[in-house]
Amino acid sequence: MRLSARLFVSSVVVLLVGAAVSSLTVRLLAPQLFDRRMGMMGPGVEMMGGHSGSSVRAAFASALNTALAIGVLASIAAAAVVAVLVTRQVLRPLDAVRAATRQIAAGRYQADIALPSTPELAELASDVNALAHALAATESRRTRLLGEVAHEMRTPLTSLDGYVEGMIDGVFPADRSTLVAVSEELRRLHRLADDLSSLSRTEEGRLDLQRVDADLADLARRAASRLAPQFEDADVRLVVDAAAPVPVHVDPDRITQVLTNLLGNALLATPAGGTVTVGARASGGAAEVVVSDTGAGLAAADLERVFERFYRAPSERRSRGSGIGLTIARGIARAHGGDITAASDGPGRGARFTVALPVTSGTGGDRPSGTTP
Repeated sequence: MRLSARLFVSSVVVLLVGAAVSSLTVRLLAPQLFDRRMGMMGPGVEMMGGHSGSSVRAAFASALNTALAIGVLASIAAAAVVAVLVTRQVLRPLDAVRAATRQIAAGRYQADIALPSTPELAELASDVNALAHALAATESRRTRLLGEVAHEMRTPLTSLDGYVEGMIDGVFPADRSTLVAVSEELRRLHRLADDLSSLSRTEEGRLDLQRVDADLADLARRAASRLAPQFEDADVRLVVDAAAPVPVHVDPDRITQVLTNLLGNALLATPAGGTVTVGARASGGAAEVVVSDTGAGLAAADLERVFERFYRAPSERRSRGSGIGLTIARGIARAHGGDITAASDGPGRGARFTVALPVTSGTGGDRPSGTTP
């Protein structure tokens, strides 16, 4: 049975039950109350207009039954009208919700339902509107991502196409130097594909985290030591301030990936003769790693935008890479229950990136590995 019919029938049934109870109560109590009132009026009322008290009682019962029957019929008719109106009032917003969900299912996320006056139905309509807006935002991000990926792939593919056509036409010799250039473009495509895969898992919450007890300061020292030769080649001073242990329960490989990305970005942003500092500490119940540099710096408008996909701050030294490293790094930090924030005193005055993670009571043996979806 459809909901409209069920609401109508339920209203009528409620009325019939009420009418039956009222009729039965009146039929049982009215004669007794009538006899009691007649008795209170004295023996002189037993003869009224030449009729005996029993005939008066019978006439009263007959009139009462007729009145009850008419009242019940009138109540049923009124209840039917009210039930139809109430049913329409209830179903109208539900029909609007159904129509909106059909549009959403068809990919039209602009559906916006007017909020009805009933609080519960208003909450339902509000939830459907929020769902439509969230899906619209997701679709917008997906479309933008496709365009950004196509843009990122266009440069290496164009270079590869140029090299291959040049070798075919004899413009470029098929020697070692040309093949090395081709190999570099291929590695760039592979790196972009790997980054996109990591980005997808990060944004969908499907990162596999093998958490163990670790020392965040030790992870920072190891990441700095691994990149130290690159800093020496670039003539950039690398300072490590991570002596005291900072206990955390994390996936060491993922956190090392985050720190490597931050140190690599700081190196790219810092000119020769500059300094990059990495420090680890426990602060206010959180474990923090701060990577600061004396390089290009960031404008206030870029402090959050640098974490967007494929966004690059307006600086020549920050224009390398796929442009999604910080997006992935923040996703990894948030999957651990932490975050990454950026700060800068302005362009040309360096930048600071802070990785904040939950701190544990102490380091020790590895806990059983766990997987975070």
